[in-house]
Amino acid sequence: MRESFSIRMIEGVFLAIPITAIAAAVFAQDQGKTSLKSVPAARVDASDGRAMFKSYCASCHGVDAKGNGPAVPALKKAPGDLTLLTKMSGGKFPELRVYNSIAGDISLPAHGSAEMPIWGNVFRGLGPSDTDAKLRVRNLTKYLESIQVK
Repeated sequence: MRESFSIRMIEGVFLAIPITAIAAAVFAQDQGKTSLKSVPAARVDASDGRAMFKSYCASCHGVDAKGNGPAVPALKKAPGDLTLLTKMSGGKFPELRVYNSIAGDISLPAHGSAEMPIWGNVFRGLGPSDTDAKLRVRNLTKYLESIQVK
């Protein structure tokens, strides 16, 4: 079964966010209560970490990765600022922890809930092989490393 991601729809209008794959996703609103609606993940070039982040992660983490995406109001726990990972880890980017968090290989409070997709599973459904899924996780990890606050 393929996992999916979501964004939010406010009063029936899509948010104007420059995220191509997210345009098809919406939040369902049931009697004033905002909830997430799942849609299939788009195929984004596995070699482009930035494009994958915008497509798969920005709805929750924000285009700037600071945890301010349009889906935040519907989440039980706000996503963290992903630009501070190096700073929060004593000045060294926690590459293995980030890789494993994206892949779903470890359980972290921020990534252990049902709200955070296990991207390793999603990516395995997008490509012809497990190698493609690992490439996606690696390139997302490298992109996150590249946006760290110095």
